[in-house]
Amino acid sequence: RLCTVDHDGSLQLTRLRVDAFEAYVVLDVEAHIVDPDGPTLPKRDLHHALPESRHPVEPPAHVGPERIKVNGACVVTKCVASEQRERSNVLRFMQRLDPEKYGVSRCHCVVCHSSLTIRRSHDLLLGPFGPAQTPRRFPLQRNRQYCPAYPPTPPRTHHIVTTTTIIHHSPLPDVVIPDVTITAHVLRNASALADRVAIRDAAGTSSYTFAQLGDAIHSLAGGLAARGVAPGQVVGLMAPNLPEYAVVFHGVAVAGGAVTTINPTYGVGEVRHQLQDAGASMLFTVPMFVETALAAIEGTDVTEVVVMGDAPAGTTPMADMFGDPIEQVAVDLATHTVVLPYSSGTTGLPKGVMLTHRNLVANIEQLHHAINYTDDEVALAALPFFHIYGMQVLMNGLLANGVTTVTMPRFDMVEALEAVQNLGITRFFAVPPIILGLAKHPIVDQYDMSSVRQIFSGAAPLGAELAAEAGARLGCEVVQGFGMTELSPVSHCTVEGDFRPGTSGVTVSNTESRIVDPGTGEDQPVGERGELWVRGPQVMTGYLNNAEATAATIDADGWLHSGDIAIIDEHGHMTIVDRLKELIKFKGFQVAPAELEALLITHPKVADVAVIGVPDDEAGEIPKAFVTAAPGETVTLEEIQELVSEHLVSYKQVRQIEVIDAIPKSAAGKILRKELRAR
Repeated sequence: RLCTVDHDGSLQLTRLRVDAFEAYVVLDVEAHIVDPDGPTLPKRDLHHALPESRHPVEPPAHVGPERIKVNGACVVTKCVASEQRERSNVLRFMQRLDPEKYGVSRCHCVVCHSSLTIRRSHDLLLGPFGPAQTPRRFPLQRNRQYCPAYPPTPPRTHHIVTTTTIIHHSPLPDVVIPDVTITAHVLRNASALADRVAIRDAAGTSSYTFAQLGDAIHSLAGGLAARGVAPGQVVGLMAPNLPEYAVVFHGVAVAGGAVTTINPTYGVGEVRHQLQDAGASMLFTVPMFVETALAAIEGTDVTEVVVMGDAPAGTTPMADMFGDPIEQVAVDLATHTVVLPYSSGTTGLPKGVMLTHRNLVANIEQLHHAINYTDDEVALAALPFFHIYGMQVLMNGLLANGVTTVTMPRFDMVEALEAVQNLGITRFFAVPPIILGLAKHPIVDQYDMSSVRQIFSGAAPLGAELAAEAGARLGCEVVQGFGMTELSPVSHCTVEGDFRPGTSGVTVSNTESRIVDPGTGEDQPVGERGELWVRGPQVMTGYLNNAEATAATIDADGWLHSGDIAIIDEHGHMTIVDRLKELIKFKGFQVAPAELEALLITHPKVADVAVIGVPDDEAGEIPKAFVTAAPGETVTLEEIQELVSEHLVSYKQVRQIEVIDAIPKSAAGKILRKELRAR
C-alpha cells in the first residue's frame, strides 16, 4: 500500500498491490504525525477502503475471510520541512504470504541511500469481495534515524522506501555445530582410527597415523607454550603442503595462538607486510624459503625462524621445538581468532581475515550433507594449505572425516596421476586449470583413474562444458562449490548425485543466501541476477585492523556481501555469472588490481596505469595493464614484467599490456574499468 499522509491527517491512497492476487483490504491505521521542530501532534485514525471496481482479479478460493500472518513493515517517515512547512510522509506496506521463506524488510533512504532494516510482523486481513471484514489495527512505526545527507539543521529523518527481503534457505538439513576447538574436531576420530594413516606425502618420505598426529600436535603445543606462544600471539607459517603443516597449524592452535598462513612463493616485501600486519612473533618455514624468511623478518616483531627440516645458521630446527604435551589452552570459541589467512576481499590490498574456532568447525560440519565420505577414502591434497580452500576443505575437513590425506608440495600432472593410480585416490580436489588438464591432456589416458569417485573444483568458476568433458573422460562426477576466505570458506556446494552443469550447488546447511540488485538494494527473485549475500556461522568476525573494510563487507544484520553476481535457479542451485568486485582470479589465486597499479605507477616510464582481468582458457583470467606512457617514453611488456617480478609473486605477473593515450576515469577520478573491458 503506497499512501501519502498530509499534515492534517488525511490519507491519500495512490496504489494498492498484493503480490499473489488483488483482494479487498481494509486497514484501520493509527498514525503519528510528527513535527520535527515540536511535540507530536494528536493521533488520528486513518481509514480507507477500495471500491469493488478496483479489484478485477478474483482472489484464489483458498483465501477466505481469514487472517494471514505476514512479515512486513509499517513505516512512516517524518518529513523534511519546506519553506511552507508542509508535511509529506511516505508509507509502504510490503506484505509476504510466506513468513518462513521471506524475512525482514529492508529499506533505504531515497535521499542519502542509507540501508536500514525494519523488523515487524502484522496481521493482514484479506477477504473476498463484498462487505468489509472487521478492520485490524496496524501501529505505524516511526523510524528515528536521521538522514545525514539532507540539510538544514535540525537534522531531518530518512525518507524510507521498504523492499521485500527474499531469503534462500539451505535445502539441506541443519547440522549441530559442536562447541569444540578446531583441533579437537579434527582429531575427533583419532582414538578410533589410531593406526590409520592420517596424512602422508605422495613421495612416501613423511607420514603420521592419527595417533602419531595427535601426539605430535600436543607435544609441539607444549614446546610453543614454553616459548611464550599463548592467546594473543601470532605465528607465521610459510611452507608448501607437507604433513608437518598440520602439526604446526594445530600445535599453535592448541597453545592458544593464531596462525597466519603465508604463500611461500611470496617475495620479501609481501611476506614482510603480512608479518607486520598480523603482528607475528615467530615464523615456521622450510629450507627452500629460509633466505626469503630471514630477509622478510627485518623490521617485524619476529624473533625466531623455525625450519621444518635442515636448519641453517640463524634458524631453529623444528625438532627442537617439541616439549611436554599440553592440553588445549582455554579460549573463547566464538571470538578467539585461530587463523589469519590473507585475502584482498572484494577490493584493495590483502587483509587479514579473522576466523575463529567456531567458524572453522562450523564450516566442516556444514558440508556433512553435501560430501559423503566413506570409511575407505584417500584424498589428494595438492591445492595449497595456505589458501583457505586447501586449509579447510582439504587439510582440516579431510582429517576430521577420517580421510587419509596425501600431500603434494605443488601440483604436477604426472605426479598427481601416479598418486591416483598407485595410492587409490578416491577424492581429487582441483581448480579449473587442473580440470582443463584432466579433460584435454593426452597423458591422462596412460593412467588408471578408476578409483576416483568425485572431482571437486573450487576457487574459481568452472564452465559447464569443461566439467562435462572431464567427467565423461574420467568416468566420475566433476562438481564445484563456491566459497571465500571470509566464509571459512564454503557457502555453496554440489550435493553428491545432484550435479547441475555450470552451477556451484546449493546453499550449505545452517546458511542463508540472498540475491540483491547492487544498484537498487532490492532482493531479486529466482532466476534473476544480483550480488550474492551470505549469512551463517562460517562468516568471519572481520578484517584485522580494518574496521572500515569489515563494515563494507558485512552489514549490520550479519550479511556478507560477496561482490560476486549470481543467480539462484528454481532448484536452489547458485551460479556465479559475473563479479561486482575488481579482483582478478588467476588459476584460483587472487590478484588485486590496486596492488599492481600501485607498483606499476612507480616505473619511470609510466604516467598512468589501470589493470583489469581478461579471460584466459588455462588460467581463467590474466592481468592486463593499460598504460599511459610518460612524455617521450615507450613502455614495453618486458619492462613492466621485470618490475613486477622484482616485487611480487609470479601469479601476479602482468601478462598483457596495451599502451593508450589516457586512462578513462569518472569525474570523481575512479577508473572506468568497464570501458577498458569493452576495448
